[in-house]
Amino acid sequence: MRRRWWGAAALTAVAVTGAVVVQGTTGGPSDSAADDGKPRPVKSTTRAAALAVAADGTSARLGKRDTAQFSLLGLTWSDPSARVSAKIEARARDAKTGTWSNWLTLDATNEPGDQGATRGGTEPAWFGPSDGVEVRVDGKASAKLPKGLRLDMVDPGTSTVSAVEPAAFAMDATESPTPVPADSSTPSASAPGTTPSPTPSTATPSPTGGSASATPTASTSAPASTVPRPPITSRAGWGADESISPEAPAYLPGGKVKAVTVHHTVNSNDYTCDEAPALIRGIYTYHVKSQGWKDIGYNFLVDKCGTVYEGRKGGVDRPVLGAHTYGFNSQTAGVSVLGTYTDTAPGTAAMTSVARLAAWKLGQYGVDPNGTTTLTAGADGTNYAGKSWTLGTQLTYPTIIGHRDAYNTECPGTAFYAELPTIRSWAAGPVTGLALKSVTGSGTVGSTAYTTASVTLNWTITSPAVFVSRYEVLVDGEVAATAAGTAGSAKVSLGVGSHQVAVRAVHQSGRTTTSAPATVVAETTAPTFATKPNLALRTGTVSTTAVPLTLKWKAADSAALKEVRLTAPATATYGPATTSTVQSAKPGTATTWSLKAYDEAGNTATASVSETPVILQETSATRSGTWTAKSSYSYLGGKAYTSRTKNASLSWTFTGRSAAWVVSRAATSGQAYVYVDGTKVATVDLKSPTAMYRNAIWTKTWPSSAKHTVKIVVAATSGRPTVTTDGLVYLK
Repeated sequence: MRRRWWGAAALTAVAVTGAVVVQGTTGGPSDSAADDGKPRPVKSTTRAAALAVAADGTSARLGKRDTAQFSLLGLTWSDPSARVSAKIEARARDAKTGTWSNWLTLDATNEPGDQGATRGGTEPAWFGPSDGVEVRVDGKASAKLPKGLRLDMVDPGTSTVSAVEPAAFAMDATESPTPVPADSSTPSASAPGTTPSPTPSTATPSPTGGSASATPTASTSAPASTVPRPPITSRAGWGADESISPEAPAYLPGGKVKAVTVHHTVNSNDYTCDEAPALIRGIYTYHVKSQGWKDIGYNFLVDKCGTVYEGRKGGVDRPVLGAHTYGFNSQTAGVSVLGTYTDTAPGTAAMTSVARLAAWKLGQYGVDPNGTTTLTAGADGTNYAGKSWTLGTQLTYPTIIGHRDAYNTECPGTAFYAELPTIRSWAAGPVTGLALKSVTGSGTVGSTAYTTASVTLNWTITSPAVFVSRYEVLVDGEVAATAAGTAGSAKVSLGVGSHQVAVRAVHQSGRTTTSAPATVVAETTAPTFATKPNLALRTGTVSTTAVPLTLKWKAADSAALKEVRLTAPATATYGPATTSTVQSAKPGTATTWSLKAYDEAGNTATASVSETPVILQETSATRSGTWTAKSSYSYLGGKAYTSRTKNASLSWTFTGRSAAWVVSRAATSGQAYVYVDGTKVATVDLKSPTAMYRNAIWTKTWPSSAKHTVKIVVAATSGRPTVTTDGLVYLK
């Protein structure tokens, strides 16, 4: 049977199946929806249940059962220094759907947290609103389990106000500075409005990375950074209940952040970004109420959507002492991305925020995000790669390090750790992947662009745009224009001549990178028509509505011809090497053919020609010999002349510059001789395997218009002497 084993009352009875303790219950959610709309502290509720441990001490279990609602859980034990290598798994039941989750492995970090922590524990795991739980611990392959195994569950409460505001910390005027325990290296906090003088410590480092034998007063100043500060949601913005961590913040003994340690929280990645504040409240409550820490361990947290949250209080712009990297807390700041990134790295938004935050924090102290630093070990230690050291050892690390570099943990996850070089590059600069993609407002031939006066340069980068301070457009090495860091293009004016143009990206750090240059030629000379447009009749079928002809031209440019466009009586575009086009025109009507030449810079020139195709019927010819009239709708005007008589002739006289003889053709058609102005110029064979009518079979074009006579003479070819003529066409 399913048992509901806790409710409104605080249960304290201990049974074989476990004990339930309701602790830290400070009330329900505060009035977050107050009329002023400001964020309010959100009260969290914690519940705990002891696990039943097997007689041999190597395994433990909390059976499946109903619970009051919670969203986050972790397994804790009595001795905060105990090392646990057992396999710890938990699953929860979704409060809305009733569906049980898959088993989730809880990471037993074995890493001491805050000095004075009361319990050791796993990383907390986020399940979202749940009302059932089950836990199993298998330690048969390891040493015996620690005493006091307990499941801690956190209901982070709800908030109806989501606010992003500058994070800040101000000590309550009624508080007095908190003395620092000798083993914590936690400096005294100053009274409001004062800045303690830094006091260097030469004592032996403690496990937190500070001093075990002295109580230095650290500088709590907030130096300006060399790069812009990213937006940071304050503790109030995520609903921190400050009443559960009243102890004043501590600051780094040296007053300087020398490195930023990157973590992941080892939670599910299925949370929504709207749930991130609740998730952070859950971690905060777990650290403080379940493990006895003074505050949440991380200095900053980042959700998968890239929102940055203030973690441990004390001022986001101050060197706050956190509890995140054992042995090196007193020299570093810690930022943790919500989620588990063993197999998959965080998205671009989250990694961008980590890089921005690290660059800003390190920039406060003149530290290069892509450099190295020397840290002094505050305790004996071993990292994930198996490298060991003793207390006081000087160790060289990148200034943005993974948690695993300084402690034997997989954190920040293998996939995330592989992306740390990218984060360092983004944070430090210069901008990567800058490439000039195109030059618009002009034409391009090969790698050279052309323009009359100005061009727009278009570029891309692989770094996130938020790291770019500005872009500079370089013309022949000099800055000719600037653009915002969010821009992807910019316009620049050029003087006549050939220029080298490029784009320079200025990273927020001041480092620069410059694209490969492009050649741009600015010129204002228009194209020319070396050969003016002209028309010539061509072979093909002639009708009373269309006469086949060819439009010819030749355009040129001093720089680079782009194209020639036909603008009338039809439209078409031709490449720079094209010099003719096949067209047709209506007979008896003057038609103007207009062309416009464009060079690659955009300069233009126009030219045109106007001529009229004229059909001369066969009846208008001067005849000799025997010709017979034929009638058919297939002939021009419905009639044609035919002859089989040798030397029978037809001649037409006209004034024009191009002529075409129009005939009918068949398998029995014979040959004819063509004379122009009294001179024989061609022998034309009219034979065709298929019948053809109104066929322009022979054409002649002259350089200019003049008076000409075309004469057709029947050759009387043996076996097929017939010649049928349908008239003559000329261009007037």
